[in-house]
Amino acid sequence: MSTETSGATSEAASEATSGAASARAAEARHRLVPSPAGRIHLVEQGTGPLVLLVHGFPESWYSWRHQLPALAAAGYRAVALDVRGYGRSSRPGDVAAYRMRELVADNVAVVDALGERSAVIVGHDWGAAIAANSGLLRPDVFRAVGMFGVPYTPRGGPRPAEIFARMGGEEEFYVSYFQEPGRAEAEIEPDVRGWLAGFYAALSADTMPAPDAPGPYLVPRGGKLRDRFPTGPLPGWLDAHELDVYAGEFERTGMTGALNRYRNMDRDWEDLADLDGAPLTQPSLFAGGALDASLTWLSESIEAFPVTLPGLVTSQILDGCGHWIQQERPEEVNRMLTEWLAGLPG
Repeated sequence: MSTETSGATSEAASEATSGAASARAAEARHRLVPSPAGRIHLVEQGTGPLVLLVHGFPESWYSWRHQLPALAAAGYRAVALDVRGYGRSSRPGDVAAYRMRELVADNVAVVDALGERSAVIVGHDWGAAIAANSGLLRPDVFRAVGMFGVPYTPRGGPRPAEIFARMGGEEEFYVSYFQEPGRAEAEIEPDVRGWLAGFYAALSADTMPAPDAPGPYLVPRGGKLRDRFPTGPLPGWLDAHELDVYAGEFERTGMTGALNRYRNMDRDWEDLADLDGAPLTQPSLFAGGALDASLTWLSESIEAFPVTLPGLVTSQILDGCGHWIQQERPEEVNRMLTEWLAGLPG
C-alpha cells in the first residue's frame, strides 16, 4: 500500500503549456511506496510509459525538477525518487544496506508498486551507476538505460579502495576520505548549507576553480574537503531557494545515509564478481559535461563504449558544462531525453 499527496509544483506550473500536455505537466504527486529499504519516497508527474529518474550525491529527487514536467508534457510517466538514505526514503542503520544490489532491489520494488512491469531508468552521478546496474541485474524490468555525468564502467580491475588510494597521490582522494563512518559527517553537518553550496560550486562550469588550482576532489593532509571549495556566488543554475531545499533535507536526515553509498564500493566489487566485464546491452544514452572531471578520470570507459554499450543510441558531451548536467543545461537535457525516449522500441 502506498501513501500519496497531490499538488502542483511551481516548476511544473511555470513550464506547463496548454490542453492535455498542460494538465499532465501541472500535476505532481509525492508518494511513499514499500521497498526492501522500508519505504521509498518519489515524486510522479504525467501518464504514459514509465521513466524512473535516479539522483546522485549529494542531491535528492529535486535534482530532476526540470525534467519531470518536460517528460510529463512529452507523454511519459516521470518518477523521480529519493534513493535509500536520502530525503523521505528509509535510512537503514547498517552500512552494508547501501550496497548496489540493495539499491537495485529498491528500484524494482518502485516499478512494481507503481503497477508497472517495465521502465526506462535514467540516472545522474551515483544514480548513473545505479541505473546501469539495474539494467544489468534486472534486464527483464529495465528496458533502456540513460546515464548522465558518469559513464558505464563494467566491474573489473583491482579492488576500488586500491584504485582510489593511488588517485590521491600525496593527498587524499575524496572517495577515500568518505570511507570512515563519521569522518566526513563531522565536516559537513555543522554547516550543511555552506558545505553544499561550496561542493555544488566546485563542480559547476561557471564557479569551479581554475584548471591550475588544486582540485576540489583532493583533501589536503590533515585538512578537509571544503578547504578546496571556491568562495563566492552560487552557480547560475542554483538560487538561494533551491539551495535551501537541498540543505533542508540533509539538515533533517544527516549525511550518513548518502555517504554510505561510497562505503560499499568494495562490497559491490565482491558482490558483482559474476558480472565482471559484462556489457550493458539495452538501448542506452550517455551525456556529460565537457568540464566534468569524471569524464577525464573515466575517459577509457567512454572509449570502450562500442564494446561495453553495444546498444548505445545517443552519446553527447556538452561544451562549457560541469557535473550537474540536468540542472546546468535543462533545456538541452530535456530535448536529448525526449528524443531518445521517442526512438525506443515500444
